[in-house]
Amino acid sequence: MPLKRIYRGAAEPHHGIAELPAPPPWRAFDGAPVLPPPAGPTGLGPTPVGHRAQTFRPTRETVELVNAALHLRRPLLVTGPPGGGKSSLPYAVARELGLGPVLRWNITSRSSLRDGLYQYDPLSRLYAANQAGPDAPSSDLDEHLRLGPLGTALLPYAHPRVLLIDEIDKGDLDLPNDLLHVLEEGQYEIEELVRAAPQQPEARVLTADGGTRAQIRGGRVRCRAFPFTVLTSNAEREFPAAFLRRCVVLELRRPEGPELEAIVKSHLPEADSELVDELVQVFLSRREEGELATDQLLNAIYLTSRPEMADAADRAALAARVMPYLSRGRDDDVY
Repeated sequence: MPLKRIYRGAAEPHHGIAELPAPPPWRAFDGAPVLPPPAGPTGLGPTPVGHRAQTFRPTRETVELVNAALHLRRPLLVTGPPGGGKSSLPYAVARELGLGPVLRWNITSRSSLRDGLYQYDPLSRLYAANQAGPDAPSSDLDEHLRLGPLGTALLPYAHPRVLLIDEIDKGDLDLPNDLLHVLEEGQYEIEELVRAAPQQPEARVLTADGGTRAQIRGGRVRCRAFPFTVLTSNAEREFPAAFLRRCVVLELRRPEGPELEAIVKSHLPEADSELVDELVQVFLSRREEGELATDQLLNAIYLTSRPEMADAADRAALAARVMPYLSRGRDDDVY
């Protein structure tokens, strides 16, 4: 019997998340108090036209592995070439299943686990205390804390939040290992609140959703529904085996002719079909000689379909200029 498809890769949102079976015994969490999912542009409400949540076109393998990650309550590690839709996938899942706004953590070489969990500003607290005067009560600690994307995703929501950890291979070599414990246990501590718990057992802390606050008891956060977590990688380095075995791994391959045409139609439904066919063939031909990204094709079709681009020679020249090779064996024609 095939795995129950909670995510279907459908064009329209639905309430399938309510049919998600119970987690495996080793991936069950019991965080409290339970929070309802927030409303947002990738929930079951209207989504802006052209939003990546609408234009993403998943393959059958993508749908299967997204559902595997949902059933197992495991992170989904997505690899593939640039421009292949890796970062669009979580937005499509969030929209279809009505899971609220995507929490996004963009990784840089300076990113640390603490950045993803929460930020604490001791200087603002000191300034507030000085402004209040020596006889005033100490400034509330929770006014100087804010949860990060990962920290917010691990709050005890009734349904999974969607978390995008983008380009994890740009981070420090230790970051994947640092994430292991948090992603395995589904919980973390806010050190400053743990120390203050005897005097302040509960705190209402700002989340990464903006002005919303979450109640935290004893400085400890534990999820209830494990977040649907997508980690993207451009395959620029290898990850530790301990990290990989805790993930469901999906490799997005380069889209071919019919897939490319479907992608173009979803982004540019009014584009002339003959022009699309022509540039898709040019794109595929050029891709045999060097690396190209799908968004380069979209740029070329958008520009060359403008009314002022009537001359075929001008269209071809412009298309070549906006589709430079990202990498190539020869030195010529590289921008």
